[in-house]
Amino acid sequence: MVAAGFGRECAEAYGVSRRGFVDESVARLGLRPRSADEVQATRWADLDDEIARWVKAAKMAFLILVPSERRLCDRVFASLPPFSDLAFAAACRPAAAGLLSFADAIAAGPREPERIFRLVDMYEALRDLLPELDHLLSEQYSATLRAEVVTAHRALGAAIRGIFLELENLIRRDPAKAAVPGGGLHPITRYVMNYLRAACASRRTLEEVMDEDAAGATVPPDPHHPPSSSSLSLQVAWIMDVLQSNLEAKSKIYPETPLSFIFLMNNGQYMTQKAKDSELGALLGEDWIRRQIAMVRRWGNDYQRASWTKVVAVLRMDGIGGAAASSSAAAGKAMRERLRMFNTYVEDIWRVQTGWVVADEQLRTDLRLAVASLVLPAYRNFVGRLRMTGEAGKQAERYLKYSVEDVEARINELFEGGRRRFIAEAMFFLFVSLVSFVLTFGVLKFDMQMQTQLEDAGSDPIKLFAQESMYYCPRLSELISKIWDLTQISIRISDVRLAQSRSQ
Repeated sequence: MVAAGFGRECAEAYGVSRRGFVDESVARLGLRPRSADEVQATRWADLDDEIARWVKAAKMAFLILVPSERRLCDRVFASLPPFSDLAFAAACRPAAAGLLSFADAIAAGPREPERIFRLVDMYEALRDLLPELDHLLSEQYSATLRAEVVTAHRALGAAIRGIFLELENLIRRDPAKAAVPGGGLHPITRYVMNYLRAACASRRTLEEVMDEDAAGATVPPDPHHPPSSSSLSLQVAWIMDVLQSNLEAKSKIYPETPLSFIFLMNNGQYMTQKAKDSELGALLGEDWIRRQIAMVRRWGNDYQRASWTKVVAVLRMDGIGGAAASSSAAAGKAMRERLRMFNTYVEDIWRVQTGWVVADEQLRTDLRLAVASLVLPAYRNFVGRLRMTGEAGKQAERYLKYSVEDVEARINELFEGGRRRFIAEAMFFLFVSLVSFVLTFGVLKFDMQMQTQLEDAGSDPIKLFAQESMYYCPRLSELISKIWDLTQISIRISDVRLAQSRSQ
């Protein structure tokens, strides 16, 4: 047929005859042909498993099936290279195009951040295939198929870059409406940091993706990163800046200025901890981590000034006079007044800030130590001066509501986030569950006893049950009510004592 001038028809006929086998082989890999609209209309959770099958199928098809067809065509059409390549393309291109159209459909889908992990898998699969296809698909007709593989590969890379931009927009759009109770960790911080930490596990691939579009990058220059930094590190650093700006806007929701600093500390510390000892930290660099630690420390100092400056100020001896005046009645009265103000300030801070949250244990300990080192020496010195103040000093213990150790204990109860209340309520519900179990066991035992009585005495079951219920049910209700009342009293006892002490 070739000699007669029908070489093209012969090659195409051969390709069509082999196409059914190739299509069937691909179908056996667990994939079926689907249109782009059908793929994009499918829920991502349903596509997850299909993408995993696609990655395996693409490797099997392009590394085993396609090379086998190439060798077969070369044997059938020996010494006729153009027709061999044409037959090979006719046999393999439809099945290969179906595989690649699925990748194109996935790449054209929504830029939802959770899709990045499967997109990276698909991108890596095609990236690893391209060197193997350079020689296999280098001739006239098969080169088109290689170009389609390259196009799908680039589309997946563009989709990954688009997801980073969408993540940035997602952070910007997150509204500053409701404040996190107690100044705790904001969900957007947890989401972004865990997401980036997981995504950066594929750091090498992501750097490759970002560098493909380095010329058209829209990331603003970062003065803290040298020009030699990779496109990925600049992109991640920019996302960190956007997140930090968003958190600072959210901190302004809090009516209490000290609580806004606690909020920033919690979220800043979480960002630092997630970046340390990971690929994310390697991308951001040691300088970023040091700056972040310094910011958390600065917010801690801002919190101390906002909460405790007035407390320490009342303990200063300014205005009371020198040593001569310190023994006078006026000096003693002034010191008692300052002591009263100190007690009020400490009680107010303790009442409010025990419900605030410092999530990181080390940060909570460091903050308490910093507050204690600021307040306790000043209070200890004030108490010593009070005891040396004439007549007032002789009755110092009468005016001292709190010892230095008491103040230290109050400081060590800060930033628990209502943990003690939660524990009390949890213990209550545990106790109620235990009581319920005991009562249930008792009811079952009572039922067995009642059945025995019925069998022995032939009593009326309805009458007997009514009699027992009239006796037990009111007592059970009374028991549960008393347990609840006692628990509520134990939960509120500290607040009651505080109110009584302030009214004196």
